Amino acid sequence: MIGRLHGTLLEKNPPQVLLDVQGIAYEVDVPMSTFYNLPATGVAVTLYTHLVVREDAHLLYGFGTEAERRAFRQLVKISGIGARIALSVLSGLSVAELAQAVTLQESGRLTKIPGIGKKTAERLLLELKDKLGADLGGAVGVHRAPPPASDVLHALVALGYSEKEAVAATKALPDGLTVTDGIRQALKALAKA
Repeated sequence: MIGRLHGTLLEKNPPQVLLDVQGIAYEVDVPMSTFYNLPATGVAVTLYTHLVVREDAHLLYGFGTEAERRAFRQLVKISGIGARIALSVLSGLSVAELAQAVTLQESGRLTKIPGIGKKTAERLLLELKDKLGADLGGAVGVHRAPPPASDVLHALVALGYSEKEAVAATKALPDGLTVTDGIRQALKALAKA
């Protein structure tokens, strides 16, 4: 298994880069989040990698951070999610945003990613619910129960408010409220708006 590559960046052709490691050039597919953070060509770079060996090809995927690679590995473990879809997810959301979407069970954030439909998004949220917090919690700070504000947010959306209105109303709530009191105060704020 190739776990990490350190070499000179020769070419950048999204979503693929060409990395020269002591005379051997590796073609590495990267998510756009990693691609945008790469230095200019000719500069040394380190990528954490994941090698996929198939009958017809050996495919190398690279990531700027260990957290991205762990998220990628969790995604490809899910039935029906291949490396291309996993790269799309990591291109559309940062690891922290993905963890937050899973923690808050926000399928709407995932359906905005090309190639992810409603059913796939719901399956991703279900499959990643326990795994993402355990594996990525240290990296993104989500290994905790969702705050009461997320329950208030879900309640407001269920009552027919848009996600934008619900988020604005929950941001204004003070800390330490129970869910019931939070809903009450948020509804009062929305009624005044």
